Amino acid sequence: MSVLYRKYRPRGFSEFIGQENIVKTLANAIASEMVSHAYLFSGPRGSGKTSLARIFARAVNCQNRKKGKFEPCNACPSCLEMIKDRSMDLTEIDAASHRGIDDIKELKEGIRFAPARSKYKIFILDEAHQLSKDADNALLKTLEEPPSHVIFILATTEIHKMLPTIVSRCQRFDFRKLTSKEIIK
Repeated sequence: MSVLYRKYRPRGFSEFIGQENIVKTLANAIASEMVSHAYLFSGPRGSGKTSLARIFARAVNCQNRKKGKFEPCNACPSCLEMIKDRSMDLTEIDAASHRGIDDIKELKEGIRFAPARSKYKIFILDEAHQLSKDADNALLKTLEEPPSHVIFILATTEIHKMLPTIVSRCQRFDFRKLTSKEIIK
């Protein structure tokens, strides 16, 4: 039996409900091949931060995406690996339980290597505000000098706890709480 949020998680930008301004901005960046090295998604729990991060990861690495388009095909090897959580080029880290300097050092080791199959290695750090001070500083150094094949997506429910220098190195998107109508849809 699948967890509900995974079973009903949107597979593309067109299926994503709410956060229209964020979806449009990210879709335009992908279509124009102008993606940044770091994004910061902040907002309440259940507002779609991680779901949108995963759609973004598939879209930038989709092997069948046509020039000027932004939707992932969800059928190529790269998309399928990410959907099934088997991609070596997508790493999702729960910063609540992997919050120390050693965890970020391990992440930095993985960054050195080129993507296995995809164009980019994507690192999603969920609950990024829970990183320790030393881990924050190590991450900051990486964000200041990122390799061209890496994209970071930091997600947080408590933006005020984020190190201001980290926030300044990311494109920031503030997610809002969904309305009842949007949830029903």
